[in-house]
Amino acid sequence: MEEDTRKITKRDRQINVVFNNQEPPAAQMIEINGKTIPAHLETFSDIFKELDGMIGLEDVKELIFQIYAVLQIKQFRTEAGLHAGSHVYHMIFKGNPGTGKTTVARIVAKLFKSMGVLSKGHLIEVERADLVGEYIGHTALKTREMVKKALGGILFIDEAYSLARGGEKDFGKESIDCLVKAMEDHKNDFILILAGYPDEIDHFLQTNPGLPSRFPIQVDFPDYQVDQLIKISEKMASEREYVLMPETIKKIKEHLYIQKLTELHFSNARYVRNLIEKAIRYQAVRLLSKAQKPNKQDLMNLLPQDFNLCEDQLTNPFRKKPIGL
Repeated sequence: MEEDTRKITKRDRQINVVFNNQEPPAAQMIEINGKTIPAHLETFSDIFKELDGMIGLEDVKELIFQIYAVLQIKQFRTEAGLHAGSHVYHMIFKGNPGTGKTTVARIVAKLFKSMGVLSKGHLIEVERADLVGEYIGHTALKTREMVKKALGGILFIDEAYSLARGGEKDFGKESIDCLVKAMEDHKNDFILILAGYPDEIDHFLQTNPGLPSRFPIQVDFPDYQVDQLIKISEKMASEREYVLMPETIKKIKEHLYIQKLTELHFSNARYVRNLIEKAIRYQAVRLLSKAQKPNKQDLMNLLPQDFNLCEDQLTNPFRKKPIGL
């Protein structure tokens, strides 16, 4: 019998799986994005296409593929009668707002469900208010309830560092203790992901000596560069069947350079999404002010005047003063 070999390659920093084995019958093969692969891998291909569709995040994509590879090899070892071992997949996601942390968490949940690590593969997203109560005993009740909802999937805690902001007497410490216990009690069907600003998360981990070792996977989500944000804005507009004109892109790019320099907490893709949605509202008002009914191209084009960016800069209360002013 010929040996079944698999070659993993990366082209343009994207994940590609190439199979160099004898072709199974046609009924067992599928074609995805121009590539023919065994049918049983269709789910994984969809997951990787969704991940590759995200702009940037190259190191994050590589890590997710490493996790997939470990899980796949674990299955092969089990089938071969070898000891497969166990891994801990609790994670820390460090990054500013709008860098893709929640989206990647959802993709991870799908991957773990597909690989049999999680029974449901859903994502429960919570923050401090969902976990911390107002009186003694209330916090443990609320935290256990959220863990119960997340069983079989992922509990994603945004701004997790806020659980420790009140010190020893704060009820947030009780929530942390409950989460640590849940990680032990449900380690076979429950994954915890803590997310937040890098510096704050690092400080949070130092508040409890046992915390860092419980999160073996720590992922950095870097801020997007301006060119990446432009690609994201074009993608967001296209998904809504709008078009950014060349002069519009130039205006957005100049604005983003200023915002990245002056914003205290620049929100990356989230900021771009708000820009696009606001421009769509301005475009609607502009088109209705015309005497004639707009044609299809009018309805699609977002023009520079639809991006009222000077107003945003003047009214933003979090804007820092540029150096030298």
